[in-house]
Amino acid sequence: MCGLHFYSGDLKRQVIAHHYCSHVSRDLRQCSIYDSDKKHARLVGIEYVISPRLFETLPAEERKFWHSHVYEVKSGQLTAPGIPDAAEMEVMKGFVGTYGKTWYTWQVDRDDKVPLGIPQLMMAFTADGQANPELLADRNTEYGISPEEKKTSRAAIVAPAIQPGADEWQQGGAIELQTKTVEMKETIRG
Repeated sequence: MCGLHFYSGDLKRQVIAHHYCSHVSRDLRQCSIYDSDKKHARLVGIEYVISPRLFETLPAEERKFWHSHVYEVKSGQLTAPGIPDAAEMEVMKGFVGTYGKTWYTWQVDRDDKVPLGIPQLMMAFTADGQANPELLADRNTEYGISPEEKKTSRAAIVAPAIQPGADEWQQGGAIELQTKTVEMKETIRG
């Protein structure tokens, strides 16, 4: 799948994300995220995708790390390039109510030559006008995607209500990691 993410706390830092996912169970998928689908693509992060049923079991503090996928699916912003429309529709029906927890280890938008710094939490868009139109247009042109057509064709997909705690950034709170040096609890003896 191909979509867009932004860095938690900075809506202006947006990147295209190519997801390659596998099912761990009915309620859990894990995705490797690359900066492109080309030969020398860089592995930039991971996304865990869980069902609404599993999201319900998360404590409030954990929910802040997760974003919903309703808007990405319904808007046509999330796509599955290269597969038939009917197959993509089935993928999106199964994805619309899920939640993602995404960590990037390589901040490719800064042109870092190697992964630098600590992992960055990523979020997903929840409304029109949030995604950088130029970035979205470049992606759409490259793959011959019409989000408007996808949005129209996905209108019949039932979008469940987004559960409380997801998309925390919309409430003005952003999660970012910080480094802290701590004393070793135990030393290794040779």
